Amino acid sequence: MKHKTELFDIVNGFFLVLILLVVAYPLYFVIIASVSSPAAVNSGKVLFFPVQATLDGYQFVFENKSIWTGYRTTLILTVFGTAVNLIMTMTGAYALSKSHLPLIRPIMFLFTFTMFFSGGLIPSYLLISNTLHLRNSLWALILPSAVSVYNLILVRTYYLRSVPEEVVQAAKIDGCSEFRSFLLVVLPLSKPIIATMALFYGVSHWNQFFQALIYISDQEKYPLQLVLRGILLMGNTAMTDMLSSGMTGDNAQYVAEMMQRAEILKYAVIIISTLPILMIYPFLQKYFVKGIMAGSLKG
Repeated sequence: MKHKTELFDIVNGFFLVLILLVVAYPLYFVIIASVSSPAAVNSGKVLFFPVQATLDGYQFVFENKSIWTGYRTTLILTVFGTAVNLIMTMTGAYALSKSHLPLIRPIMFLFTFTMFFSGGLIPSYLLISNTLHLRNSLWALILPSAVSVYNLILVRTYYLRSVPEEVVQAAKIDGCSEFRSFLLVVLPLSKPIIATMALFYGVSHWNQFFQALIYISDQEKYPLQLVLRGILLMGNTAMTDMLSSGMTGDNAQYVAEMMQRAEILKYAVIIISTLPILMIYPFLQKYFVKGIMAGSLKG
């Protein structure tokens, strides 16, 4: 029996390592491709190690001053947006976790209903632009998504499963109000789910693209993803114009070099936009599994 267990562990470990390599290789390829020669990348010579290492892609991106403006806007959006999300989600889920709350079932039904049905893009645009007058403001990217119903349900389930009601009642006996009980007792016990929600919301704000494309017209307020999109489109548009002009000879060679640069530029953009999230994730990983498992099951 012992030998069978050891054999299973070996085989299981082998398949897990294989899965890890399959999942990790695309990211590794993007990294080495971003610092390799464009010609080597296009010809398929880049497989496991950089070929003719160069930082031209990163240099071209960072020479664009708007990249720093985009970083600043995205940082502001991520920090303040995540703060609003956490305040709304944690407080709302705590209230909805109280079984004595009047009309708790109809309220939960209304929240859940919005997960499957919405007014659509045009009514949302008219509401935010004409009624709330939030167009071309970062609040247009924060307030409409202040609460994710899915995350609200996860946090509510975490409260029901992992925060004993007796602890809250004991705090009230000691003189704490409902609000103080929430701040001093419930939140300290909710660090795993808070870290999980911060990661969910933070990644969502960092990757903000579609809503910004709709509501933000001032380029000074573009988040990072829109700035990077503009850099890519600028390179592709310039190449298209040169190709359509019928250039030949030396000019044609220059166009080919520009196309290769655009290819390597894509990989540099991917790294620049994802690196901050990849750096933050290891610090939240220890809370992530515990928080998401505790919030997904009701005991």
